[in-house]
Amino acid sequence: MRLAIPALLLALALPAAAQQDFSSVEIEATPLRGGLHMLVGRGGNLVVSAGSDGVVLIDDQYAPLAPKIRAAIARISDQPVRFVINTHWHGDHTGGNEAFGGSGSVIVAHDNVRQRMSTEQVIKALATTVPPSPAAALPVLTFTEQVSLHFNGERADIIHVAHAHTDGDAFVHFRDANVLHLGDVYFNGLYPFIDTGSGGDIDGYIAALDRAMALADDQTQIVPGHGPLSNKAELTTFRAMLDGFRASIRKLKAEGKTLEQVQAAAPTAAFDEKLGGAFIKPAQLVGFIYETVD
Repeated sequence: MRLAIPALLLALALPAAAQQDFSSVEIEATPLRGGLHMLVGRGGNLVVSAGSDGVVLIDDQYAPLAPKIRAAIARISDQPVRFVINTHWHGDHTGGNEAFGGSGSVIVAHDNVRQRMSTEQVIKALATTVPPSPAAALPVLTFTEQVSLHFNGERADIIHVAHAHTDGDAFVHFRDANVLHLGDVYFNGLYPFIDTGSGGDIDGYIAALDRAMALADDQTQIVPGHGPLSNKAELTTFRAMLDGFRASIRKLKAEGKTLEQVQAAAPTAAFDEKLGGAFIKPAQLVGFIYETVD
């Protein structure tokens, strides 16, 4: 199911749940392989692993959507949500943590996710200040590089990728089912948000995409942080696009051009009509890359 762009824009542009009306949001499920489902509502895409051991939930969108997410999970399984895995710290992926953590789910994330959620954060690209999360929302099981969850007859590798979308991103690779959730290291159908204030970096972002491509094959079902279900061919195209932008902007910056001059040169022009009308505009993407490229 393809998320309508206006809903996606609202979800990304207004990270504070209080600013949004969630009454019309529906959580829609798409079956994947191996007892997995992709759930789409408002905010980051979710994945549910359901089986005899219980339920694993990857990300949990905004806090007000927790009852709707629970209801969608109940249509898949009558088992409890044993684990919640956060792909990074942003509120459209972790807003439901308090509800799930408070009812007994074990929240798992990279060390930097807990650190950022524990203190006030500023998302400078959105001019937004995010207060510390409640204790029940914080990850209780954290890791540095990788941890594996053996659950429902499946091995899920939770893999940190450094300084990509943020400094706490993690992929979740269901090895047997051949399903890969990339969080916001992949925006399918729109330009990516690189949160430079949270440690995001264009070199790390592309390196993370290389890591994802090495994990995937032509049959891998790839769940992006935002946008429709994808595959390795589409991911490869996305990576090549960003690499081209990086090369062009690096060259212009090395020539001594200012950010405004590079934006005026429109290095993303070939893709702007297709991808540049969504949340992240071309000038913003150029800014993220210009700021972090050598």
